[in-house]
Amino acid sequence: MPEAMTTLSFHRAASTTASRAPTHRIADDRAMLRTAADLTRDLAAPRPAIYWADLVASATLGYGALALAVTTASTTGMIAAGVVAMLALYRALSFIHEVSHVKHSSLPGFRLGWNVLVGVPMLTPSFMYEGVHNLHHARTRYGTSEDPEYLPLALMKPWTLPLFILISALAPVALLVRYAVLSPLSVLVPALRRTVVERYSALAINPSFRRRSPEGEARAQWNRIEVAASLWAITIVALVATGVVPFHGFVVALAIASAVAVTNQVRTLVAHLWENEGEAMTVTAQYLDSVNVPPPTLLPALWAPVGLRYHALHHLLPSLPYHALGEAHRRITAALDHDSPYHKASYAGLPGLVGRIARSTMRIAR
Repeated sequence: MPEAMTTLSFHRAASTTASRAPTHRIADDRAMLRTAADLTRDLAAPRPAIYWADLVASATLGYGALALAVTTASTTGMIAAGVVAMLALYRALSFIHEVSHVKHSSLPGFRLGWNVLVGVPMLTPSFMYEGVHNLHHARTRYGTSEDPEYLPLALMKPWTLPLFILISALAPVALLVRYAVLSPLSVLVPALRRTVVERYSALAINPSFRRRSPEGEARAQWNRIEVAASLWAITIVALVATGVVPFHGFVVALAIASAVAVTNQVRTLVAHLWENEGEAMTVTAQYLDSVNVPPPTLLPALWAPVGLRYHALHHLLPSLPYHALGEAHRRITAALDHDSPYHKASYAGLPGLVGRIARSTMRIAR
């Protein structure tokens, strides 16, 4: 899944590079890159049946649990259903990452289906990631000021980490305002439209990122989806304002959506090591700045679903479908020597990764 939309300005702590290796100077390990490519050629094709079954099952479970959470009178039942709804909808929403990578000719109708089932209902349509996430994978952009999905979090002041997480809880409200208020207003005010497109239409964490306006068919598709999202957001506001949707139920649904955003932001916090200071990096350096949390650890299947537990491998082979990443990791792990850089991007779990980044900010602040 994408990083949360934010315009928060973070400030870097004073630091030196003496205490750590300059990651941008790591040379590419040709043997690792060649082995990874050679061993996974037969895994490159997405399997539509897996994509559709996973998406439909996740959305069905998520909305079913959401309906139960907002209607049950039992506090225990509401919490239990809310947790299930959060995890299932988080998984369904995470398919936006696949939508941004997959060749749409190999998965006919999937982008439309995802937008209908998840993107528009959750006010996170696919255009907020398509055309943005690919910049994060650009060889010369990753980890630089031109990367919409990168901040040197490990080199910033300690207070930025909790703020980075907490601000994501406001994402559902921000999205509701963006589509119910700013979208229709921006049709009437061209200057506002430019601001909405540049600053409020991307799932990015880099506050300096400004999105370019789409052109041609991409623009037409964007407009169609945005109209649908705007109408849906306005409908939500109207239904709550008129009492058709009880305010209590709305608050419960909003809390579940906030939990989805916070969970994703925690995952984002540990998706990379965030140690690059803005220099362009080799592919191997980008890989080592990214994180795999492979089995036997089980919990990453919940907080890093749809292949996101193999985030470093994804940066090595970004076109590989999510359902192939586990097999790809097993093959590459078995084929490469113990001293290969490939093995250095795997970590045991969430607590250790959060602790590593937190210690880095405290050490640099001193």
